[in-house]
Amino acid sequence: MTGRQLVAIAMCVLLNALDGFDVLSISFASPGISKEWGIDRPALGVVLSMELIGMMVGSVLLGQLADRVGRRSTVMACLVIMAAGMVATTQVGSIEALAATRLFTGLGIGGMLAVINALAAEFANERSRGAAVAIMAAGYPVGGIAGGAIASGLLAQGDWRDVFWLGAGLTAVFLPLVPLLVPEPVSALLQRRGPDTLEQVNRSLVALGHAPTDRLPPVDPVARESSIAELFRGGMAVTTGLLTIIYFSQLLTFYFVLKWSPKIVADMGFAPSSAGSVLVWGNVGGLAGSLLYSALSVRVPTRVLLSGFMIASCAAVALFGHSPADLTLLALAAATAQFCANGVIVGLYGLVASSFPTANRAGGTGFVIGLGRGGAAISPVLGGYLFKAGFSLPVVAGFMATGSLVALAALLLLPRRAAESC
Repeated sequence: MTGRQLVAIAMCVLLNALDGFDVLSISFASPGISKEWGIDRPALGVVLSMELIGMMVGSVLLGQLADRVGRRSTVMACLVIMAAGMVATTQVGSIEALAATRLFTGLGIGGMLAVINALAAEFANERSRGAAVAIMAAGYPVGGIAGGAIASGLLAQGDWRDVFWLGAGLTAVFLPLVPLLVPEPVSALLQRRGPDTLEQVNRSLVALGHAPTDRLPPVDPVARESSIAELFRGGMAVTTGLLTIIYFSQLLTFYFVLKWSPKIVADMGFAPSSAGSVLVWGNVGGLAGSLLYSALSVRVPTRVLLSGFMIASCAAVALFGHSPADLTLLALAAATAQFCANGVIVGLYGLVASSFPTANRAGGTGFVIGLGRGGAAISPVLGGYLFKAGFSLPVVAGFMATGSLVALAALLLLPRRAAESC
């Protein structure tokens, strides 16, 4: 591992942090949007889900694109989409337009998540691959913490549109940095061989701090093409299907607290900026959970560690629903819920990345993350309709927490070779 490899992985962490803030920007802004436009919880739930639907589509389509045309160029395309979507969100004047801009922004966010997961694995050597993916995943709550702290200050001084201006500016910062610090991974280049592959490989080797080579390694005789069909061949169908169920179910639980906590806190009578601070503390807990999972992963088998975190995630999210109208206790409950839930997400990133070969890593990751994002998209809508149906917060939280138990059941059915490969 060279210093330049570490820099490239650090860029993946920062890009994931950017994704973390961009996803949560609508959550920070939701109390202000609801107050300005007078929308009810079910309608707000639909808006909160639109970017998650976009992420679902973006993960699948752009993940496949990254395997075919290149990781770095796909990252650049995602950044442009995200920046444009953020700027467009500041100009909307109706719920329908807001939903459309969040759907568009989600395409870039979802594609980014799929690609940087593959990049972190491919920039690391074999020994450090699991740790690299886990550290990359930790960037997500970091973005929520740093961006959320700034957003809370903006909400106290201005209105909800300032949150999206912040997101657009942060996204634009990365546009010149990615070409400078993120080369195309060598393993990805070797999967797309052409007349100038040797030149491209040497360019990436030098950019990552290694000596150039005078010839390419032999072509892998069993190398697979990048396609969705390949994810269901050669014994991969069960693994792909169960990984998708695990990710879908866990995100159903994970996004309930992330998307609804600001609105729940605001409905208890607290200011939008205070509501945002509870979500910031939730992300602090998420970061701590990801770091603890990363530390334990070198000593505890993946299946055992993920199972423990899934059980804790179910219990913690259910307990969040019993929080009293006290900012300190609400922040503690949100932090605990995200500590457990995000620990699971970190483990799943590593599990998914290690379950697919290089030729299909971004595409396979994008497929699982993309369809799994259906759980994230459904979560805010389902929560909104459960609230509208008259169910209390403890009942809604308890129901949403069961997603972690479904994920646990699917994990126990996962072929052992996949569950123990990271």
